[in-house]
This record gives sequence, C-alpha cells and structure tokens, in this order.
Amino acid sequence: QVLLVESGGGLVQAGGSLRLSCGASGRAITPYAMAWFRQAPGKERDFVATITWSGTKDYADFVKGRFTISRDNAKNTVYLQMNSLKFEDTAIYYCAQSATQFSTGVPRTEASYRYWGQGTQVTVSS
Repeated sequence: QVLLVESGGGLVQAGGSLRLSCGASGRAITPYAMAWFRQAPGKERDFVATITWSGTKDYADFVKGRFTISRDNAKNTVYLQMNSLKFEDTAIYYCAQSATQFSTGVPRTEASYRYWGQGTQVTVSS
C-alpha cells in the first residue's frame, strides 16, 4: 500500500517558477522509477518527466530546458522544478510510482506506473 501526496501547486504568472513536491508513504521509493504527469481540462493525461531508480531522467519535449525532476530517497520525496512557466502548463499535476523495482529502460507510459497521487493544481496566468 503506497500513498503519494503532491504539494506546491498554485497560481503563478507566465515566466514564473514553481516547485512541486511528492511525498511517499508506505514503502521506500529507492528501487522505483518516479514520474510526473499532467492533465489539462478536457485533455488526456500526459507524461511530463521521470527519474529512474538509477537516476536517469527523461522529459517530454514540451518541458525540456524548463522543468527539472529530482529525487531525495532519504526523504522519500520527488520534486519537479518548473521554470519559465507558460499558460499552456496549466493543469493538474500528478505524481506516480512505477509498478516494478529496478526496471530497465525509462518508462514514459501511464501503464508503467502503479501508484498515483491525487494531484495538485498549477495555474499559469497570461
């Protein structure tokens, strides 16, 4: 049983920055890939970023150079630093944990993740 809780969302102006946090309870996140997805109103849930158990990072093209994912295993926490925010970044952001331990590759699909947080709202004003 895993509980993921996102925090740090809010209202920011275009060009601003925000840092999201995802705290995990129930088990250590160390052997798992962790990821951020987002869902805008009327849209499907999209992959944003992931960091594997070994520290490999991958990003969706629309956030490369602007967002940075990181993890602190000692704190059982994953972060998403978002810079140069755009109106199009407005969405609910979800934290997720992979279904398997020490997986090879870099998972980008929803099916690769078993546990999900309830999400935190990010609103960017233009």
